[in-house]
Amino acid sequence: MSALILGSFCFFTALVAVATWLLTRGDRHDSTAGYFLAGRTLTGGYIAGSLLLTNLSTEQLVGLNGAAFADGISVMAWEVIAAMSLVVLALAFLPRYLKSGITTVPQFLEERFDSTTRVITTIVFIVAYAAILLPIVLYSGATALAGFLDIRAVTGLPSDTAVLWLTVWLIGIIGSIYAIFGGLRTVAVSDTLNGFGLLAGGLLITYFGLLRVNDAGPLVALSDLHAAHPEKFNSLGGPGQSVPFSTLFTGVVLLNLFYWTTNQQIIQRTFGAKNLAEGQKGVLLAGTVKVLAPLILVLPGIVAFHLYADHGLHKDHAYGTLVRDVLPEPLVGFFAAVVVGAILSSFNSGLNSTATLFSLGVYKKLLHPEATEKQVIASGKWVGVVVALASMTLAPLLAGQDSIFAYLQDMNGLYFIPIFAVMLVGMLTKHVPAMAAKVALVVGLLVLVAGNFIPQLAVYVKAINGFHFLGIVFVSLILLMLLIGRLAPRETPWRQQSSGEVDLTPWPLAKPLGAAIVLFVLSLYIYFADFSVVWGD
Repeated sequence: MSALILGSFCFFTALVAVATWLLTRGDRHDSTAGYFLAGRTLTGGYIAGSLLLTNLSTEQLVGLNGAAFADGISVMAWEVIAAMSLVVLALAFLPRYLKSGITTVPQFLEERFDSTTRVITTIVFIVAYAAILLPIVLYSGATALAGFLDIRAVTGLPSDTAVLWLTVWLIGIIGSIYAIFGGLRTVAVSDTLNGFGLLAGGLLITYFGLLRVNDAGPLVALSDLHAAHPEKFNSLGGPGQSVPFSTLFTGVVLLNLFYWTTNQQIIQRTFGAKNLAEGQKGVLLAGTVKVLAPLILVLPGIVAFHLYADHGLHKDHAYGTLVRDVLPEPLVGFFAAVVVGAILSSFNSGLNSTATLFSLGVYKKLLHPEATEKQVIASGKWVGVVVALASMTLAPLLAGQDSIFAYLQDMNGLYFIPIFAVMLVGMLTKHVPAMAAKVALVVGLLVLVAGNFIPQLAVYVKAINGFHFLGIVFVSLILLMLLIGRLAPRETPWRQQSSGEVDLTPWPLAKPLGAAIVLFVLSLYIYFADFSVVWGD
């Protein structure tokens, strides 16, 4: 690694840290609202930037481009359906969340059902973040960074395994400092600053990659790519691909809807919105950017396929190889710095959400109901340290996965589906009792774990496609809860109460912009659709 690359990397990393400190040094972190919800002061720009960068990390850059390397643009489903899910969040879920003035998703479920439902979902979230989300973020980030900066050559470490452990712990320690000592606003501000850099860097890689295909210009290069690999430009995935067309209506859409409407790690920054209008503005701005995300997260994978298809390259190494080959040396350090920012964003957001869930849902709710705000915040910081250490220890053990992005989706489904089923029934019904929610959570988790980890059952799950299995479990849980609600309904219908903490006046452009996003996504699918792949013609 040259001094130029190292210098630019250190400069941009330090620049974001200093700018974040300057912008947040006056924030109050001595109250739970200030520490966990940024004092309910977040405006649309910060919400959009934090939503995007919390989601956009190396498991997306590396994993989704790797999937595109193998399957083409059909994998854009994870991004463009995300845009439609953000419309659902803005118009349907966010008004309800802000009306209750909640800090966590399990808190809403407590209001709708009971405290035991809150405890179960809180524990599920904490375990899932510590054992699944955070280790994957660290592992994928460390792998990408080691490739960008050739850390093994710089450090002289004897093996790739040693490099992996070093990089994981370096990223984990820096991310922990942001999350544990800074609170949600520090996370949101650093996310936004890094977000601009990552979008710029991602677009530059796409641009230089297309010029490598044909130096006559990006549009000519796109035409060449389409002519050389028309099968890569079908929006409808075939049966043997990672996102078959039929799965768009089962597991894929359900995973997206949970992720963007019910996942504490993602939507916590929307709870800190100054008012509903700013919250909707931020969410829909993020949705607008999401429909353009395939330019960064899918197209480079197809470019890499064109350039390296005959090189025996593993799909998850395609993006890193493209970055090293096409990005001018002065920009490599800059891009590595914003990639580190993306890694830190996802990691510290997950860590901040874990601390929030534990402090308010376990420590304050179960262990010390009389605790002061100072004690509650301190408990969050301590659990953040413990979870960070556990995640940094588990992350290197993920080495050897065939596809880190596919592994993430498989593991996410274990808890996404039961919690989303309970949330949906809770919002849309008035008579389903708390017992139904608790039964659905426990049964759903057991069935999904069994279907994924018991070999005799996993064979059948694979035969019907794992995404369809998620859809079947989801529908079954909905029907189970409705049946319990019919046989043993609540004594009194549920009515949501307003906390009065947030101005609920909607953003006037929310519905028109939401409709435009949905129409754009549908048009994109139709334009690139080749139905012969689906119908087998």
